[in-house]
Amino acid sequence: MKSPIAAVKESFGDKAKLVAELEKFAKSDDLWVSRLNAKKGLAHVSNAKLLRLHTTFTAVKEKFGTRAKLIDAIAEIEKRSKDEGYKTRLGAYPVPRLWDMYQSASKRTASAAKKAAAAAAPKKATEKKAPAKKAAKKA
Repeated sequence: MKSPIAAVKESFGDKAKLVAELEKFAKSDDLWVSRLNAKKGLAHVSNAKLLRLHTTFTAVKEKFGTRAKLIDAIAEIEKRSKDEGYKTRLGAYPVPRLWDMYQSASKRTASAAKKAAAAAAPKKATEKKAPAKKAAKKA
């Protein structure tokens, strides 16, 4: 496994380019929640965290496009699509937390569906016949 600095250099060249890529997400209000410390900024965040943020934001951008669609997808999976209070509470969460919630909920529903399908499927007869006793042949 590569160190974070090696991964940054391989993928982006240097940390400044990675920060510039993340600032593109920060400028679009579709994904970013403004919680950034104005004094320090992204340049003072560790390389590992920057890489995680970049992969998370690119995955969300590709799959959903906006935070609102991600929030709707989470509410749909949780079967709470009509619960506006739940959606507004999710609206305060940052994208990485929402992405984690989406992945966890989708795994949970997939596992539950798999168990339900296994329970509904007819079970095969697994009883084995007792081995037949050999009749002793008398001579």
